[in-house]
Amino acid sequence: MAKLHENTATELLRMLSAGETTPVEVMATYLERIGKLEPKIHALTFVNKDAALKEAERAAKELKGAKGKKKPLLGMPIVVKECISTTGIQTTCCSKILQGYIPPYDATVVTRLKQAGAIIIAKSNMDEFAMGSSTERSCYGPTMNPWDVNRVPGGSSGGSGAAIAAREAPLALGSDTGGSIRCPAAYCGVAGIKSTYGRVSRYGLVAYANSLEQIGPITITARDSAMLLEVIAGKDIADSTSVDVPVDKYSQGIASLEGLKVGIPKEFFGEGLKADVKASVEKAVDKMKELGATTQEVSLPSIKYALPTYYLIAMCEASSNLARFDGLRYGLRVDVPKGNYDAMFSKTRQEGFGPEVRRRIILGTYALSAGYYDMFYVKALKARTIIQDDFKKALAKVDVLVGPTMPTTAFEIGTKVDDPLTMYLEDILTVPINLAGVPSLSVPVGADKAGMPIGMQVMGNFFKEQQVLGVGMALEDVLQFHKKLPPLAGA
Repeated sequence: MAKLHENTATELLRMLSAGETTPVEVMATYLERIGKLEPKIHALTFVNKDAALKEAERAAKELKGAKGKKKPLLGMPIVVKECISTTGIQTTCCSKILQGYIPPYDATVVTRLKQAGAIIIAKSNMDEFAMGSSTERSCYGPTMNPWDVNRVPGGSSGGSGAAIAAREAPLALGSDTGGSIRCPAAYCGVAGIKSTYGRVSRYGLVAYANSLEQIGPITITARDSAMLLEVIAGKDIADSTSVDVPVDKYSQGIASLEGLKVGIPKEFFGEGLKADVKASVEKAVDKMKELGATTQEVSLPSIKYALPTYYLIAMCEASSNLARFDGLRYGLRVDVPKGNYDAMFSKTRQEGFGPEVRRRIILGTYALSAGYYDMFYVKALKARTIIQDDFKKALAKVDVLVGPTMPTTAFEIGTKVDDPLTMYLEDILTVPINLAGVPSLSVPVGADKAGMPIGMQVMGNFFKEQQVLGVGMALEDVLQFHKKLPPLAGA
């Protein structure tokens, strides 16, 4: 019989409903694991121990007295990324400039989680202001990959990915601006979905690049992600970018893969793709064929422009968004002689922001400056439209697109952090999806020769999350990768 922490969130909810375990027992199990594993992986920045146990006791009473319909996530622990606002709990974006900041309000997704009965067990480590692909750029220090503590867990939601892989919690939230959910999902051997832009409210997410980012689930399985997405998705009057489209029953998946048309973008299998990654993805595609799907090659010719387009837009939006951190109202303030505001503003930002954040602000400010705005930012917006059109054309021919999530498996800590261009290239297969705004799920489909997980992306048309997640569920039912535990998680 599986240990409690080895169950998926879906299985735990069934066990809770059946009285096979209690919210207090579940919470105590994960808190014990956090105490044991955190010194080794450093996935979390704050553990909500006392409050979480009290909430678990309250959930136990509510579950006992529930008649008929109960809250969908009643008693379930969840980890929330450090850039998502939580009332009374720190939200620092893992930056010195926000150290000590405790929001007076919850993000909409957090409000919905609480209404569904979920309990925040911890906040997770991340690259500072979500700018990175390795979770090495955090003022709290790096997170380690549970499959190999000498390797990165991916980023920027690496803390959430590592926490789920290590079974420190059954559910987690991340945010995805250019792959920040799917990258750690791939590197840590778990599932994670970036939904259609506007599908999930961004209210309460500390903004990095407004037109690109989405909050989303990181979980053990695609089925768990579907269940969590059902809770957090939907129109929000506090977020003008959220869309009023009905929320499907994602957890029901789809009937089967019989007759599903799968597109294989040839550009996803080009130079720089690790042989083990290619082989695992191709085997997964073969499994889809065995389940009744048909495949055809498609082309996304403009994605060769995706990386520069993404970084121009993201850096320009970061320059604008991060201007609010001025040392006046909250967070760090570096005092200077004679009360000189300009000097205080400059010194605070110099000492408060890390090198990668400063780099992106400077580049974004330059691209937005007089004489360069049309040359860089406006041109990038035009390129974005062309890239989106490529996805629309491809998805008019097929139901879903599939390809590798990342070109390689997780790399060793410290090998790329001081080489920004090499680090940016890690995002080459994930950023096109954010530019297009379509949904994309990463599911584990194998491992390389060193035993490090390999992820495959399933990309769908706008608001077709149910289909995308259904494909992921069908694959995980066959591949069963989620039953393999990292060395640390099995300890």
